[in-house]
Amino acid sequence: MIRRGVNQPLLSTQNLTPAPGRPLLGVMRSALDRPWRERLDAGGMARALAMTQVHGHPELLARVLAGRGVPMDEAALYLDPTLRRLLPDPSRLADMDAAAARLAAAVRAGEKIAIFGDYDVDGAASAALLGDFLKAAGTPYQIHIPDRIFEGYGPNVQAIAMLADAGAKLLVCVDCGTTSHAPLEEARRRGLDVIVLDHHQAPEQLPPAIVVNPNRQDDLSGLGQLCAAGVVFLTLIAVNRLLRAQNFWDDARPEPDLLLGLDLVALATVADVAPLTGLNRALVVKGLALMRARGRPGLAALFDVAGAGGPPTAQHLGFLIGPRINAGGRIGDAALGAKLLGHRDPLAARQIAEELNRLNRERQTVEIATLEIATAEALAAADRAGEGAAVLVAGEGWHSGVVGLVAARLKEKFRRPAFAITFEGDIGTGSGRSIAGVDIGKVVRQAVEAGLLVKGGGHAMAAGVTLRRERLAEFAAFLESAIAENVAAARAAEALLVDAMLTAAGANLALHAILEKAGPFGSGNPEPVFVFPAHRLVDVMPVGQGHLRWRAQSADGASLEGILFRAAEEPLGRALVSARGQAVHLAGSLVLDRWNGRERIQLRLLDLALAETGTGTA
Repeated sequence: MIRRGVNQPLLSTQNLTPAPGRPLLGVMRSALDRPWRERLDAGGMARALAMTQVHGHPELLARVLAGRGVPMDEAALYLDPTLRRLLPDPSRLADMDAAAARLAAAVRAGEKIAIFGDYDVDGAASAALLGDFLKAAGTPYQIHIPDRIFEGYGPNVQAIAMLADAGAKLLVCVDCGTTSHAPLEEARRRGLDVIVLDHHQAPEQLPPAIVVNPNRQDDLSGLGQLCAAGVVFLTLIAVNRLLRAQNFWDDARPEPDLLLGLDLVALATVADVAPLTGLNRALVVKGLALMRARGRPGLAALFDVAGAGGPPTAQHLGFLIGPRINAGGRIGDAALGAKLLGHRDPLAARQIAEELNRLNRERQTVEIATLEIATAEALAAADRAGEGAAVLVAGEGWHSGVVGLVAARLKEKFRRPAFAITFEGDIGTGSGRSIAGVDIGKVVRQAVEAGLLVKGGGHAMAAGVTLRRERLAEFAAFLESAIAENVAAARAAEALLVDAMLTAAGANLALHAILEKAGPFGSGNPEPVFVFPAHRLVDVMPVGQGHLRWRAQSADGASLEGILFRAAEEPLGRALVSARGQAVHLAGSLVLDRWNGRERIQLRLLDLALAETGTGTA
């Protein structure tokens, strides 16, 4: 029997919860060829029930919390994450005290500081965050973001020479530098002290610098989930603590409020797909609240040109704001992102935001063209040799700014790790993206140590590589061998994990508001997934370029709708079209759609199965 209402929109678990190990609603092979399973086991169900009965949390919210590992007695703290409780002592990080002391000394002495950042959102936000602090301290500084095509990733000898000649005494690398031995040797040779504030996986032998990186092999802080901006934020806390103790701040030079930088930390955390758990989740919650005040002209302008309606959300940061900042580093001026985020002039910020918006449209065009070629190559390779553990494609003259995006699209399409590499002459540069359970950052580091790559680095889910053409086949073979077992295990365990079952009538604004208390959702804190059993698919209509608008009805006539983007020719889109008029089980996440001042709930469709057969096809 169906129970409705905000707090009780579940189908009766007595009749429809499968036995342990059995698929939900009998779905063994959905449209995306995977089984559906309850996210909660018996222990999780008991925790959720206790949260509802003991603490009064709504049933669905309790299930969502329990499904994300929240203990019953910590639910209230989880729903209101505070920095006071979660912010660690920065000194827990290896070499943090040495880095803070050197930075504080440079500030007191008025030394010129060079900030070298990566060309992505994390690098831009980290550079702007550090720049804001130095500006408040009256310390001269210069930000350099390398050109992706002409300089590549990380510090390089030419840029360091330029910064040294410009009078820098201290070089601070943010979101890069952990593996840059030769360039940082050159910095030391030219008399620059070097601090690295990074989060990428680190080799055992570190470069000649003070390296603060929670992913150092000897770091015991347990803060490896931080992005670079998070590391910079903790560093500024440590530096400010020293400067306060040394009576540096006064009426003429007031101490800055470091919490005003949390908007940048939140942006970088979401855009870099860092886990939204623990400290990261608190940083993002506070950063999003800060963004509502529109106190940073650059971010406010970018929200406006991106057409982001309503209060800022993690989804805005990940899908609207982040890509536009990245567009500068991908196909335009790499410095635009850091410049925008640090700007205090609303008019100038608006001009930069509009340029980034234009570059983002251009990036989309380049990406679509490259993806079409790369997908054809991947399919041809699979026809020749069968599906391997990874997808690896390479092309001549592909724009290096979009290969990471192409790798991400291939990973989504083939549901396995993917690398896309572009060659100019004998040298190829590329990016990889991975699936849960397969650490490609570690594999890339091993390939560098084996001499297969000129250079490479990254983290579990994303990595960058540079290699010679004659090594491509060897790298491909090494990659297959290194990850085959983990990919096989990940694919074998692949299932759509479902938080609960609803009907269309239960998917309402009040329920969405309750569920948002468990957010923000993203990496490490997945959006709740709901199944809508036996809803008739009454309409499927193509819209725009490859999108599908659909509408379904429950037995009582309540409607549920959504748009499936860029999916008309994909397996899920084809299954949706072929199932028109039939009863289907729909799986997806609830999203709030705002249009012309009206709010309504839609379903972001993730999968479907025919109600009669429990499969994705008739």
